[in-house]
Amino acid sequence: MRLDLDDRAKRGAAVAVLVVLLSLSLAPMMMMVLLSLKTNADIFTSFWGWPSAPKYSHYGRAVRALWPYLLNTTIILVIVVPGVVWLSSLSGYALSRLRFPGRDWMFGAVLALLVIPGILTLIPTYALVQRLGLIDTRWALILPYLAGGQILGIVLTRTFIGGLPDELFEAMRLDGADDLGIYRHLALPLTVPTLVTVAIMTTLSIYNDYIWPLVAISDSALQTFTVGVTRFSGEFNMEYGPTLAGYVIGSLPLVLLFMLGMRAFVRGVTSGALRA
Repeated sequence: MRLDLDDRAKRGAAVAVLVVLLSLSLAPMMMMVLLSLKTNADIFTSFWGWPSAPKYSHYGRAVRALWPYLLNTTIILVIVVPGVVWLSSLSGYALSRLRFPGRDWMFGAVLALLVIPGILTLIPTYALVQRLGLIDTRWALILPYLAGGQILGIVLTRTFIGGLPDELFEAMRLDGADDLGIYRHLALPLTVPTLVTVAIMTTLSIYNDYIWPLVAISDSALQTFTVGVTRFSGEFNMEYGPTLAGYVIGSLPLVLLFMLGMRAFVRGVTSGALRA
């Protein structure tokens, strides 16, 4: 009986700590939503209180100003994320299950790329894109994202596929399957949780990127959301409500992404996607 009480006390304490941590994590988001409905006068006179008259019109102004930037970001994501997932799975399968000269050296080179800060490749990438005549086009974003996004994806998929039992692949070969058939019918289905992890991480990386779109794109009609929302903030820098409404709108796609993909993301991590 005493042990049961101790277990309940420990469980209750753990739940209480988790509730406090969750509240601290959600508090900034809740305050952002609350302040986005206030006028400047409400913010300065009653920062923590409810708005005297909620200004839902702030969201209308933010949507009208930001939807082109969200559309541009969506176009980039729709093209890049499937490409990164597909190419990462192909490369991961080749580096883990195919035998060819220089395979381990090639994977070591991919690992080495992970430790190079992205800011160090900014100028060479810009010079290359400029030489190709792609500055101020969507390809200036698509091609670097497609190339750079594969690095982590290759490491994850190669590690996962390499950890699968050899007997599965040998059985497929005994049944007459070639490498493409093994990839399509065995490796690819088993790697789906890992590929979802790659897709989510790629989406976050592209959606939150600010420096490269700012450097490579000067045409506001092609600009992505992260740069667009800062320009919108500059337009309403004396009025906090519309600015915070824009931040709330920008957060919603990421919240939705995690709500829909969190279970697969956790499966991808716990099934070995991030094993060393």
